Amino acid sequence: MSSNTFGKEFCVITWGESHGPAVGCVVDGCPAGLEIALKDIQKDLDRRRPGASDVSTPRKEKDAVKILSGIFENKTLGTPISLLIENKNVDSSAYKPLKDKPRPGHADYTWQAKFGFRDWRGGGRASARETVGRVAAGSIAKSLLSETLETRVLTYSKEIGGIKAKDVDVDELDICKVKDGLYSNPVRALDKKAANEMEKKIKSVKSEGDSLGGIVECVVLNVPAGLGEPVFDKLSANLAKAVMSIPAVKGVEFGLGFETARMRGSEVNDEFVMSGKKVKTRTNNAGGINGGISNGMPIVLRVAIKPTSSISKKQETVDLKTGKKADLKIEGRHDPCVVPRAVPIIEAMVSLVLADHGLRSGLIPRSLI
Repeated sequence: MSSNTFGKEFCVITWGESHGPAVGCVVDGCPAGLEIALKDIQKDLDRRRPGASDVSTPRKEKDAVKILSGIFENKTLGTPISLLIENKNVDSSAYKPLKDKPRPGHADYTWQAKFGFRDWRGGGRASARETVGRVAAGSIAKSLLSETLETRVLTYSKEIGGIKAKDVDVDELDICKVKDGLYSNPVRALDKKAANEMEKKIKSVKSEGDSLGGIVECVVLNVPAGLGEPVFDKLSANLAKAVMSIPAVKGVEFGLGFETARMRGSEVNDEFVMSGKKVKTRTNNAGGINGGISNGMPIVLRVAIKPTSSISKKQETVDLKTGKKADLKIEGRHDPCVVPRAVPIIEAMVSLVLADHGLRSGLIPRSLI
């Protein structure tokens, strides 16, 4: 199977390069009869879209999605769904002087070392532009999860540049707030005070020609117990692979995560209790997953994202043609912090994994007709 294909039952292939004519995806395995409106996919793409605020790249793309196949009269046919998004605002001029000078932190050198040839325009397929197809496919996965399992995936910025948003009580997360402005601020944080501080810091660092990283938190509500496979296809393993495949992601943790390494078993273990006729846990330190299988509690994961690699500060590299030292100053249009735009991408990848495991477990039917 190609490394451009993700999933076993709910399968996605993304295609396209940053400065090519278009990017997109093909979704295979989606059950027939699922209601999908173009505006719903577009809404998710708009959350990822570049140029939407002054804390993102100035590259202006409308990211208008076109449905080429698999959906008729707003319902899926059970056949491959092909989605296309054209690249309208491409400018490769700033990249030409850098084609033999690998940018620090980027995939320029490693792709060249592996393939001996690469698309140097905007990073080619190694660019985060590739994630447009993921978000489009993830939108369909979210609709499938909502329709069949009433599962909701909520994702938001938890920390940017060392500024932390206040803790969120998972039990009090209100799904309706998504429609009423949950992400009304450009940094996509739930804490308005922290969000204002994050925005100011991004702008300040941007003026210095530098960048920031941060942490995104994802909470999945109403997850049925039993999603995940033993050993190599654990739900946690597949979720980790999914988010680690996103550009700029450097780490992932579930529940208390790395904090558990500094605790005792008696402090970490989630005790089982009965809630009506359902088995629940008194705490959720495991983040909703035991032994790689969902336990019915909310899935909680956090993703560490590095500062944007493309900065205008002077850096050192090598000239691959001459083998000599070279100075580098990156021009062009880049995000000073990719954390806010990573929010819908992480949400999409988590949704794709859950939809895939829902089909594999039989909890999501093969047809909704």
